[in-house]
Amino acid sequence: MTIGEPNWDLYRSFLAVMREGSLSAAARALGLTQPTVGRHIESLEQALGLSLFTRSQAGLIATDDANALRRHADAVASASTALLRAASSLGRGAGAIHGTVRVTASEVVGVEVLPPILARLRDRHPGITTELSISNRIEDLLKRDADIAVRMQRPQQNVLIAQRIGDIELGFHARRDYLERHGTPHTWTEMDGHALIGVATENAFTRKLRPKLAALDAGALALRSDSDLVHLASIRAGLGIGICQVRLAQRDPSLVRVLPDLLNIPLDTWLAMHEDLRANPACAAAFAALAEGLAGYLAGQRNTD
Repeated sequence: MTIGEPNWDLYRSFLAVMREGSLSAAARALGLTQPTVGRHIESLEQALGLSLFTRSQAGLIATDDANALRRHADAVASASTALLRAASSLGRGAGAIHGTVRVTASEVVGVEVLPPILARLRDRHPGITTELSISNRIEDLLKRDADIAVRMQRPQQNVLIAQRIGDIELGFHARRDYLERHGTPHTWTEMDGHALIGVATENAFTRKLRPKLAALDAGALALRSDSDLVHLASIRAGLGIGICQVRLAQRDPSLVRVLPDLLNIPLDTWLAMHEDLRANPACAAAFAALAEGLAGYLAGQRNTD
């Protein structure tokens, strides 16, 4: 039986302990003292009538009840930060646009493509602060994990504003001096013996590519990584042949496309935002700037083909 509705500070400490695994680490993450976090956990356990953690030599171990409650606490945390972002653009009256906008994108898009677009957004609207979350995991716009998402697939939720940007093309690339040393392959057979860069763990995207890459020997991979940024850095370093965005490779004169007629992968690229944010000036300005900038990125891709 509960003894009153817990306040948000208790949930915040609960999530920090879940993430960090100990009271001391959670306290450091929150900027609180260890006894304070301990009292928060005890108060939350009393309020909920549940045991949330057990002690071990390795730290605190979450109980089944704690694991079951975590997604609900995560939802509260997402709602809280979304409320603060929305509030940051309100109450300032007419004039310049202010506010915080959280944008999520894949690793490569977030690191290689978005920064100059966000720089132009900042020039136009210096009152807008951007939070950029880069991950190949798709963040949930309905739960307000982010305000705007750049996605490599069409959003399915009807409550999202979605704008198709176009196709970002992927292909095999290698550094010029690597090809000078090892030769440039022109057929799948000629790829044998080359140092290949690929994934460590198969995912939905690589499973779709399996028929196209069936002719390659997976055992010949010189580097395995699940990070697209590692793939790109390795291609740039001359380690071998790997897949990256054609537009990014076109920016670097040292990179050469390999087998363009045999491997051409279009990534269907979309920009999405929750429809409730349509009237939010900061989100609307950021959405427009991202749409314009990404369209320009793709136009450069087409113009230099």
